[in-house]
Amino acid sequence: MRYRVSMDIGGTFTDVVTYDQDQGVFAATKASTTPGNLSEGVLVGLDAVVERPADIGFLVHGTTQGLNAFLERRGVPVLLLATAGVEDTYHIARGPRTRLYDLHYRKPVPLVPRRDVVGIGGRIAADGTELTPLDEAAVRAAARRARAGGHGAIAVAFLFSYKNPAHELRAREILLDELGEDFTVSVSHEAAKEWREYERTSSAVIEGYTGPIVRRYLVDLERRLAARELGVPLHVMQSSGGILTAESARRRPLQTLLSGPVGGAIACAELARQAGRPNLIGIDMGGTSFDVSLIVDGEPDVSAEAKLEGLPMLMSVVNIHTVGAGGGSVAWVEAGGLRVGPRSAGARPGPACYGRGGTEPTVTDANLVLGRIDADGFAGGQMTLDTGLAGAAVAGIAERFGLSPTAMAEGICDVANARMAQAIRTITVSRGIEPRDSALVAFGGAGPMHAVFLARELGIAETVVPRFPGAFSAWGMLQTRIRQDYTEPYFFLDADLDGADMAATLARLEREGLDALAHEGVPGDRRSASHSVDVRYAAQEYTITVPLTGAAEPAGEGFLGVLAERFAALHESRYGHANLGAPIELVTLRTATFGDLGRPEPQRWPTATGPEFPHRIRTVVFDGAPRESIVVRRDDLFVGHTFDGPAVIVEDTATTVVPPDHTVRLDDIGSLLIRRKDSQ
Repeated sequence: MRYRVSMDIGGTFTDVVTYDQDQGVFAATKASTTPGNLSEGVLVGLDAVVERPADIGFLVHGTTQGLNAFLERRGVPVLLLATAGVEDTYHIARGPRTRLYDLHYRKPVPLVPRRDVVGIGGRIAADGTELTPLDEAAVRAAARRARAGGHGAIAVAFLFSYKNPAHELRAREILLDELGEDFTVSVSHEAAKEWREYERTSSAVIEGYTGPIVRRYLVDLERRLAARELGVPLHVMQSSGGILTAESARRRPLQTLLSGPVGGAIACAELARQAGRPNLIGIDMGGTSFDVSLIVDGEPDVSAEAKLEGLPMLMSVVNIHTVGAGGGSVAWVEAGGLRVGPRSAGARPGPACYGRGGTEPTVTDANLVLGRIDADGFAGGQMTLDTGLAGAAVAGIAERFGLSPTAMAEGICDVANARMAQAIRTITVSRGIEPRDSALVAFGGAGPMHAVFLARELGIAETVVPRFPGAFSAWGMLQTRIRQDYTEPYFFLDADLDGADMAATLARLEREGLDALAHEGVPGDRRSASHSVDVRYAAQEYTITVPLTGAAEPAGEGFLGVLAERFAALHESRYGHANLGAPIELVTLRTATFGDLGRPEPQRWPTATGPEFPHRIRTVVFDGAPRESIVVRRDDLFVGHTFDGPAVIVEDTATTVVPPDHTVRLDDIGSLLIRRKDSQ
C-alpha cells in the first residue's frame, strides 16, 4: 500500500494530494466539484492521481456535504422532543442583539418550526435524580407523528440530560423500536454533553438536520470506493482538526460539519513546526469563500463552541472566520457603489471566462483582465480561460462608473481585498493579536493571487506561499491525527474543589477516549491524551478553556495556584485585564485523546545550481499602470533563487502575484517567502 491520499471538496474544485511512501514525494491535482453528487468529483480526482485504489494505504477527506445542507437549508425535517413545560427553550433562544444598531435585526430562524416541537412528560433534576418518570406513551405518539409527518430525523433534548441521560436513552430506544434502526435519532447528551439547555438543544437539532444527508453521502462514497477495491477505511476530517473513521462519522455527523475548512489550519500548524514560525495567519481563498485561521504558539486556535448563521453548536472546533469573497465572487452595483460578493458564480456557470454561460464579472475575471492569470495554464492546464469574455463582463460594469475595463478590474480586486483584510482584523483583534507580529500564509486556489496585497494593507512584512497552495488544505489532512473529544460538566468554586475527585473524573474520561481509539484501530503505543478545564470568575457567564498540560495533579499541592495563574494570563490576553486572586469557578472538564497514524516526512526542496532560471516577460497591471513582469513556473524555482517583483509565479494549483517593491526567495521545504523590500 504505497500511497497516502487526502481530498478536500471546495465549492468550485475538489483538491487531491498524494504522498508516495516509496519515493517520498507529494503530488497534487484538481477536479471540478460536482455539486449534485459530490462523490463524482472525489472519484474523478482520485482516479487522476492513483491508478489502482488498492495501492492506497491511508485515505482521508474533508466533506462540505453537511455544511452545504445547513447553509442552503435543505436538511431533513426534524421533530424536536423536549421536556414538557420548557419546550419553548429552543425558540426563546438567547436575548442579546448581535447587531446593536441594525433596526431590521431579527433572531436567527430556527431549523425546527414551533409546530414541530413536542413536549414530553418526565423530569430529571439538576443533580441528576429522577423527579418524574418518562412518559413513554408520549414518546411512542411522537414516533407515529414523525412517520405520518414525513420527518427525516428526531432530536431529543431533555432537561439536565448531561447529568443523567437515562430519559434520553430510553426515548431513543422507543423511537428506534417504532421507526426502525436506520432512522436518525439525535440525543443531546451525545451531541453535546454540556450545560446550557438552548445550546445543547441547538447542537442536537443541527445534528439531526444534517446527519441523514452526511450518512447517505458517506455510505455512497464508501460503496463506490469498495467497488474500486480500496482496502483501507475511509477517514473524515473533523471540525476539531482531528480525523475519525467514516464509521464513527456516521454515528457523530455533527463533528464533521466544518471539516472542509479546517484542513488548512492544520496544514498551517504543521508548516509552523517545520519552518520554526510559531505565529501564523492562514488565509484560504477558494472559488466561493475566504477563510481566516490563526496559529498561536504553534497550535491552531480551537474553541469549544461555534455558531453558524447565529445558531450555536457545542463542540470542539478550529476557529475560522469566513466571508463570502472568492475567485468566483460576483461584482455588482448597489446604491451607486461597487460590491463584491458574497454571491458566487460557483462551479456552474462559474466566472464569465470559464465559457460556461456566466456573464457577470467576478474576481477571477478581473485578475484575468489585469494579466495576473495565465489563460492557457489555469488549473494545471485543465481549463483554458477566455480573456475576451472576461473583458466583456468587466466592461459591462465599468460603463456604469465611467471607467476603463482595466481600472474597473483593479477596483473589483481592491474591494475584495478590503473585505478580506477586514476579516483578518476581525479574528486577530478578537484574540488581542497584532497582525504585524505574524507571517501571512496564503493558500487556496486564489489566495496567493491576493495575499501580498492583503499583507501590504495590514502591515505584515512576510507572506509565505507553501507548496501546492491550491491543495494546501488537503495536504494538511495528511498531517493530522485521529481525535476523540469528551466533556464532563463539573461545577465547583475553587474553594470547594475536591482534587482527588477531579483527578478521578479526568482519568475516567481518558480511559473512555483511549478505549475508543482502540476501536478505531490505533495501536496502544500511539495513543495519547490531553486535558483542559473551562474556568470563569465566580458569578461570570462565559468561560476560558485552560490547558492542564504540565500542571500539577489536581490532587497535588499548588494545583489551584497554577490554574489561577494560567487563567489570569489567558484572561489578560483575551480581554485586556485580569484579577488574580479573585474566586474562580470550574465549569467543564475536557479530555482530547489522539491516535497517531504517522505523517509524511517533509520533502526537502533542491538547491539551485546557479542564479538563473527559465522565465518570460509579460505585461501585468499594477497600481493602474502596465508593468513588464517576470512570469515563471514554480517548478523551475529552487532554493537559492531570488528575484524582485513584479512577478507572476504559475503552478498547477494556484497563481502567486508579486507586486513591485517585493522580493521572492525559497526556503528549504520549497515555500515561497515574499517580503517587502523596506522590511529586509
